Amino acid sequence: MRVLITGGAGFIGSHLADFLLRGHHEVAVLDDLSAGSLDNVAHLLEDSSFAFHRNTVFNRELLRSLIEDCDIVYHLAAAVGVKRIIESPVETIETNVAGTELVLRLAAERSRRIVLASTSEVYGKSAQLPFREDGDLVLGAPDHSRWSYACSKAIDEFLALAWHRQYGLPVTIVRLFNTVGPRQSGRYGMVLPTFVRQALLGEAITVYGSGEQSRCFTHVFDIVEALAAIANHDATIGEVYNLGSTTEISINQLARLVLAATSSSSSIVHIPYERAYAPGFEDMQRRLPDIAKARDAFDFHPRRELGQIIADVIADLSTRLDRGSRCAAPVSI
Repeated sequence: MRVLITGGAGFIGSHLADFLLRGHHEVAVLDDLSAGSLDNVAHLLEDSSFAFHRNTVFNRELLRSLIEDCDIVYHLAAAVGVKRIIESPVETIETNVAGTELVLRLAAERSRRIVLASTSEVYGKSAQLPFREDGDLVLGAPDHSRWSYACSKAIDEFLALAWHRQYGLPVTIVRLFNTVGPRQSGRYGMVLPTFVRQALLGEAITVYGSGEQSRCFTHVFDIVEALAAIANHDATIGEVYNLGSTTEISINQLARLVLAATSSSSSIVHIPYERAYAPGFEDMQRRLPDIAKARDAFDFHPRRELGQIIADVIADLSTRLDRGSRCAAPVSI
């Protein structure tokens, strides 16, 4: 296949590019590097089956040309991370909604297959656990900007399904649950790389809120395998799928696991949400997916355990920190 990945220099997108190239597909990446990094795809630049375009999805003519030249679009470009969402709510909404609308419209011109990345955030404050794809979405009030991301991604889903129903656009939606692994940055509040970095540097591990909120962490390798598998199953068109692990762990437990895995002497410090983000900040206490639908449709079974995930993040960040310290070291003459 000829594949276009928007946001392909990001954490998930770059791993998806790796996986597809190993399968002998041609891959084009469109990324403005606002959240991604050229380092993530630098090793691919000499591959004749890979093309990198540093630009935005709002470049209509470039986007149209790239979509015309591909068989399938993985639309991963989005504003991500709770911290970034609170700091830049306008950019979040405009990037996610307007960017996705343009991708869908141009893909419809050529009836291109699309896999649209959404998020577990769309379930909001729902208490119907585990989360099912046909369950209700319960969002907070609009004066809490924290929910703007969830709302923008929910609108993306409504748009995508509307294009499918009205015009036959072959689209599949995936809701991702706390995907983690090598190359993930903690700069926008992603918890595991933040904890690992703090532990490796001997800094206090900062847990927001009580730390009793739980999450299910999934290795990025399991996610990209699922994204690739979806393209091979036409029955997934017009459907929504949860992709994530079903093993819950509290953030306090995660912090302790990171300390043990790094042999760090760092302390664990709890910071109230209002200090970390803003007064009145609301969080999801649990995020637990029901993955039966994905399992039945394309045999989705996350295979990497949390211990391996943590070890892979530690190895990746250790290398990057070591490389950074060597680059910053003074030169002796």
